[in-house]
Amino acid sequence: MDTSLFLQNVLSPPVLFFFLGIVAVVLRSDLEIPAPLPKLFSLYLLLAIGFKGGIELQSSGFSGLVIPTVTAAILMSLVIPLICFLILRLKFDVFNSAAIAAAYGSISAVTFITAESFLESQNIHFDGFMVAALALMESPAIIVGLILVKLGAPKNRPNSKGMKWGSILHESMLNGSVYLLLGSLIIGFLTAAHNPAGVLKMQPFTGKLFYGAECFFLLDMGIVAAQRLPSLKKAGSFLIFFAILIPLINAFLGVLVAKQLGLEQGNALLFSVLCASASYLAVPAAMRMTVPEAKASYYISTTLGLTFPFNIVIGIPIYMGLVNQIIPSIN
Repeated sequence: MDTSLFLQNVLSPPVLFFFLGIVAVVLRSDLEIPAPLPKLFSLYLLLAIGFKGGIELQSSGFSGLVIPTVTAAILMSLVIPLICFLILRLKFDVFNSAAIAAAYGSISAVTFITAESFLESQNIHFDGFMVAALALMESPAIIVGLILVKLGAPKNRPNSKGMKWGSILHESMLNGSVYLLLGSLIIGFLTAAHNPAGVLKMQPFTGKLFYGAECFFLLDMGIVAAQRLPSLKKAGSFLIFFAILIPLINAFLGVLVAKQLGLEQGNALLFSVLCASASYLAVPAAMRMTVPEAKASYYISTTLGLTFPFNIVIGIPIYMGLVNQIIPSIN
């Protein structure tokens, strides 16, 4: 890994505030973020990134790499849970394997946003249409995880009759984060096409405030991640090793796919980050409701307590190094 990339990422304000949150828990500080605020900042970040993505999508249009990239992203969100499931079945039952695999097949919007900030700090161009890939990669992994449970669970499973596929599909495709991302993307697209003055009015909200909101949100994420670390003891060494190794494998696959698609370095990094990240919000909520046999401490503590910190602190520079090695710069 390029040491300079690592240092520039670690010394960026969002990552430093993430560390500040972790240290607060380690030192037993009474620092606490009131519950409504992290949710508010999460919604703001999703709205802003979706709106900006819509503006850039209107500028680039749907030609070229847009459709192939989004299609490849959806396919990766179908394939990655299957790979994870096969690995996890070496140690865990069908329920835990499927729930954890679904979490790792889905995405982390905050990891994606951190990767965007990293690219901006490096002055590396990326396209707004990657936000569409972000929004569309969450639902397929949930569906794959539930299908794996349906196929692999015992026929006399008590909860099988209660699994209502209509509500499951609705929850996976129209959960709050996906809905807000896609809605903001469409609004940004329409505003840029028909009301340029509206774009200018939104710039202070979606532009200058964004970086500060990201720092504040990652401060809270550092606190939450540190609080989850004790639960990793229950997960065992196999799952801890999996939580570090599988993002590296998925990122490598993502870079290879990005190379085949012909993506530039910035978009390739975002694509690999989408493949390497794991959901700690939408998927756990869906799995708790539909797969109660799976232990929430497994798929929450690993995704939030280990994979998320690994990705934003160490992973992103590693993936950028992979991109630099595999995809030559056009500059």
